[in-house]
Amino acid sequence: MDRDLEKFCILQGSTLGEAARCMDKSRIGIILIVDDERRLVGTVTDGDLRRAMLGRIDLNESVEVLLVKKKGSSYARPVTASLHADPGVHLRLLQEHHLFHLPLLDDDQRVVGLITLDEFLPQVEAPMQAVIMAGGRGTRLYPLTEHVPKPMLPVGDRPLMEIIIEQLKVAGVKQVQITTCHKAEKIEEHFGDGRNFGVQLSYVPEEEPLGTAGGLGLLDPPKETTLVINGDILTQLNFQAMLMFHRMHRAVLTMAVRRYDFQVPFGVIECEGPYVQGLSEKPSFNFFVNAGIYLLEPEVYAYISKGQRCDMTDLIQRLLDGKRQVVSFPIREYWLDIGQPGDYELAQQHAEGWKTSP
Repeated sequence: MDRDLEKFCILQGSTLGEAARCMDKSRIGIILIVDDERRLVGTVTDGDLRRAMLGRIDLNESVEVLLVKKKGSSYARPVTASLHADPGVHLRLLQEHHLFHLPLLDDDQRVVGLITLDEFLPQVEAPMQAVIMAGGRGTRLYPLTEHVPKPMLPVGDRPLMEIIIEQLKVAGVKQVQITTCHKAEKIEEHFGDGRNFGVQLSYVPEEEPLGTAGGLGLLDPPKETTLVINGDILTQLNFQAMLMFHRMHRAVLTMAVRRYDFQVPFGVIECEGPYVQGLSEKPSFNFFVNAGIYLLEPEVYAYISKGQRCDMTDLIQRLLDGKRQVVSFPIREYWLDIGQPGDYELAQQHAEGWKTSP
């Protein structure tokens, strides 16, 4: 049981942004909303926050916004237990209600702790393998990539891919495959079989670049969920939170997305024929863009032709055409796509304070 209330409790009236920062710091996956006397008002989970982002709810809004949305649902009233109840009762409540967290209350109904499911069940390796897509030529970063593949460019004092592999290991992923093409030998010379990096590595050579998804067609279809990440991504994304979101929404493919804001540098005219209907001075628009990280179920591989070029956009469209469930998972953590010289310079500026997160 965790009794450090500051890790997972915030006051009623706090903002969603404050809840997100608290959750990212504790990485427990839930925040308890309490009143001034520490009585439980409601809960906000990692999934709640990410669905709020997809719904374009401003994180400056109060957590009350999400609590109101839960009214009338099965999640409106949090499941709790007495601090003095038998541990077997705690486990039964967690299992019966399909929960990962159970708030504990004292005799005055005040929050005193939090029980998690993994306190009762032995921790197991993440039920997924990973594929790092490292076959691109990195032409936009030339001449830096003339003699070295882009994922092997140093970020601080180590290659970018070494950071990615360490994050996968911390998340519990033990089997990692790497698709390679340009200067593949540089990657294999550095990592070998992965033993020195705490994972099992294997390599899938592409004779010619096959796009952002084509290399997956060269793999034997897996039996478990696959985490696919581009080899030029620097992020602190919580992979386990993404897996939980993926499972909750029963998706065959989940793609991580990032909010992108764009301001038009001119006044925008709205017309109907020759007649001006309105004018917006330098309006801003925001979109969710592909972040280069995916979770795939085994059946997705049937949509990828072996040895043929295929981009992730093509694969996703095939799944949508086949009426398969594809969902988006918004990233609120640090994320940087190192695709251009300016991005690489930014990564170097951040390298000194970089920390690998579970």
